[in-house]
Amino acid sequence: MAKTPRTWTGARTPSGLKRVRSAERRHEILGPRRSAAKTLVRTALAAATSPVEGVDPQAALTDAISALDRAAKAGAIHPNAAARRKSRLVRKMNAAGVGAAAASSHVAKTIGKAAAQKAAKARIAASKAGKAKGAQTAAGKARAALSKSSRAEAAVAAATASAKATATATKAASAMAAAKAATKPAKAAAKAAKATKAAAKTAKPAAKVTTKAAADKKAPTKAKAAKAAKA
Repeated sequence: MAKTPRTWTGARTPSGLKRVRSAERRHEILGPRRSAAKTLVRTALAAATSPVEGVDPQAALTDAISALDRAAKAGAIHPNAAARRKSRLVRKMNAAGVGAAAASSHVAKTIGKAAAQKAAKARIAASKAGKAKGAQTAAGKARAALSKSSRAEAAVAAATASAKATATATKAASAMAAAKAATKPAKAAAKAAKATKAAAKTAKPAAKVTTKAAADKKAPTKAKAAKAAKA
């Protein structure tokens, strides 16, 4: 057993340490939303109980209700807690004789997920367009000019490369066609020579057959002439 007690009672595992870091980040993000909603609620109540010049109680009530809705949507406040705080605020404002019109005029916006994504994309595009139209420094202008020139040079290089490729392709095609055209007469002549040789080969056996037949016809006549001479 350890003689001295452990002084560290926090997280030790990696998952616990990660949860501590995420909780700190979440607190940094959501804390201001909660504090802003509380501040606006206090401002609205103060404007209702003790009016001040330049502060409209109805506008303050509308801002407080909007802040509570935003905090609930972001997760800084539970939706039920936001609804409870809004109802209490409206009751207090009505008791003070202020806020009936503002509470009735406030309508919570409910839009679908697709519409929200479309609106977010539109806002991002508008912000990018606004940034692009803003004033540029000398370095920014130089970088933009350099990028434009480099893009132009790349386009020209690509065009020249494509033109060269097409030219080489056409040259190769014409050379192939010329080679084929040159080889066609040679092939035709070779075919004609083969045909003549085949005709000559077929003609020789026919001539041999005719000479043999003539010899066979002459042989009997010679035999008859020899017999007649002996007689």
